[in-house]
Amino acid sequence: MPAISQRMHLVLLTAWTVLWFMIVEPHGGFSWHYLRAGGELIYQGGSGDGTGGLNLYAHHPELQMGPISFLTAGLFNPFPEATGQFLAAALMSALGLVILVLAGRSAAHHFLGTGTNHQRLRQRVLIAGLAFIPMWIEVAVRFGHLDDVLALFFTALAVRAVTSGNAALTGAFLALAMDSKPTALAFVPLLLALPRDRWLKAGLWCAGLVAVAWLPFFLGDAQSFAAAKFAIPNQPASALRWLGADDPETPGWVRPAQFGLGLVLGGLAVWRGRWAAVVLLGANARIVLDPSVYTYYTASVLLGTLLWDVIGQRRLVPWWSWLALLVLYGSVFAVPDDSARGLIRLAFVAVSTAYVLLWPVRERGDRGGRRGQRRPPARTDEGPAEEAAGPGAWPAPPTTPWAGPPAAR
Repeated sequence: MPAISQRMHLVLLTAWTVLWFMIVEPHGGFSWHYLRAGGELIYQGGSGDGTGGLNLYAHHPELQMGPISFLTAGLFNPFPEATGQFLAAALMSALGLVILVLAGRSAAHHFLGTGTNHQRLRQRVLIAGLAFIPMWIEVAVRFGHLDDVLALFFTALAVRAVTSGNAALTGAFLALAMDSKPTALAFVPLLLALPRDRWLKAGLWCAGLVAVAWLPFFLGDAQSFAAAKFAIPNQPASALRWLGADDPETPGWVRPAQFGLGLVLGGLAVWRGRWAAVVLLGANARIVLDPSVYTYYTASVLLGTLLWDVIGQRRLVPWWSWLALLVLYGSVFAVPDDSARGLIRLAFVAVSTAYVLLWPVRERGDRGGRRGQRRPPARTDEGPAEEAAGPGAWPAPPTTPWAGPPAAR
């Protein structure tokens, strides 16, 4: 691939985002009314009828978004409905670009001192980003799911904090992700990617901010717990059908199993030195056990493949991102049979999970040297290395004696 300048890949990705935004926006906002209603309820208290405010989840269990999502959505309510939806979609689209920048800078910091070629890194972000953006527009514009957008955005910030070794920010951003959408609980094993002596601090920040956001609702109305039992139809195309769950609605064991599987797989990834796979594995746990098959679910998988492709391995072509897009999203249009689509989802989860956990990958510190020490740039199999602060490189992170999570060295 021809060399690209320091910013050209971002220009190309911005143009790609604008193109998809223009195509999808006229028919978007499929679920925005949920966020708009929740925003009104959380700020106005249900107009005095007692069904809003801290009683929101007790009286509206169908609103499965977190309080941060409703507080943010309410900021657009003063605008006319169409204008607010458009502005929200534009903001959510822009956050997708921010995530790509965060992924690139996280990778640059993670590989600092290993002789990584930053030109190749930018190319990986560009290629993976071209696959990521269509699915991001799906969740941000077509469906208008601000809760998923914020959960994934805060998770990307948590990954950046992990690579910087900042325990407080890692815990805080993971908490904000869960405060935006509870399914982000599956990404909590990212805390374990920090050095062991920072686990407690990160965990306290995470637990504290989750409690601040959610406890007022459960203490204010004990019926808020009913929201956790809200059931949706078990679609014929879900992978659950292939796992023997033929219930017409969400089986009672599904939600705990999703969280448990995501946490176990994420913890195993960190133990295996594959912490960059935590988000992918958490997303896999969700889609393989979820009774529904909405296409916007794939956005969390694409964030996972993006992080794996740019941080977890060093191949030039981020083929997992494109494989996920083609298999999970492409099959929706190319495969008419519901049962076959469910099998495809199950197969993708099984293969990708086995790959990131078991397939041999080159570790970031396998060129020798003591762990945790920065090494001078060298010539790698990716071509001539560049200094992190050299011409055309990613913006250099602050110099630190700690070069990344010990599990990945």
